[in-house]
Amino acid sequence: MRQGLQIKQPAPILFTQAGYAQLKVKREELLAKREEVLIALQRAREMGDLSENGAYTAARFELSNTDRELRRVEHNLKYGKVIEPTRDGVIGFGSVVTVELKGQEYTYTLVGTEESDPQKNILSLESPIGRALQGKREGEMARVIMPDRELEYQVKKIL
Repeated sequence: MRQGLQIKQPAPILFTQAGYAQLKVKREELLAKREEVLIALQRAREMGDLSENGAYTAARFELSNTDRELRRVEHNLKYGKVIEPTRDGVIGFGSVVTVELKGQEYTYTLVGTEESDPQKNILSLESPIGRALQGKREGEMARVIMPDRELEYQVKKIL
């Protein structure tokens, strides 16, 4: 007897409370933008010949990009899970960590992959630095091994 197909749920996408709230705001912004793009598309359609209508082509392109981003945000909201930051003195999800590297201090916030933004020092726990820091306590050393070098961070403070 043939078994029915089992649809596997995607793994939960981890967010901080603030990150999940930002995602909801992003969805509202995209829905408003989509309405504007649909109006522009309708106006471009009314101009006549669609084969040589640059405004129509541009509006379709913009609608496609907006819809793609909206699908990504909706997916993250559907499968997103808010995780409370750990506050037990051990580095984990949501921790804000100050580390020292070669006499210089850096502060990182450790979050899930979808919420990370390295430009703002918001790092994923899946990143090399995030993996090295996870589970450490104040005063401990975290070694990050990269193909061309090895870095040692000293954990100064965990918030």
